Amino acid sequence: MSFAREAGRAIRSTLVLWVITALIYPLVMVAVGQIAFPFQANGSILTSAQGQPVGSALIGQPFTSDRYFNSRPSTTSYSTADPSKDESGILKTGVSGASNLAPSNSDLLTRVQETSAQLNQAGIQATADLLYTSGSSLDPHITPEAARAQITRVATARGLQPSQLEDLINQNTDGRFLGIFGEPGVNVLKLNLALDSLAS
Repeated sequence: MSFAREAGRAIRSTLVLWVITALIYPLVMVAVGQIAFPFQANGSILTSAQGQPVGSALIGQPFTSDRYFNSRPSTTSYSTADPSKDESGILKTGVSGASNLAPSNSDLLTRVQETSAQLNQAGIQATADLLYTSGSSLDPHITPEAARAQITRVATARGLQPSQLEDLINQNTDGRFLGIFGEPGVNVLKLNLALDSLAS
């Protein structure tokens, strides 16, 4: 067998594999995603009661108003910084990731103490996820306990009964995956959208 025939066979094999793996397979996966899972394939975008997109169910958002349940802290401010006005350097190392500060780091201790003081001032019993960031700093969930700790503040701000908010938290608590993996969590954006719908 000549070198030219072997080279030609190798080139043809490479082209066929490239067409299969770089064109056909991705297009099939896009089609399957759009047909079978359109909500997830398009970013799990949640909309307001008016039909306006307000965010993804997969990425947390900052909520600071007393009228809403607050998310857990984020080292990246949930990537809401404007790249052209990033004085604090939030986006210097990307839009996701932990602070990588050691437990003994004074900056971390100061931030946790400040957050704890703010929660106490608001009458909220601090839970771990209301004090500490997640590994990605984009976690959209808090624990049901963290949501319940905020009931009094939100109920007072909105003039609602605490029992109404308790029911809302129960309705918006995601269980364990397949019933065994992970812990129950409350998607803060979904909960706040349900809160707006309840109030209206």
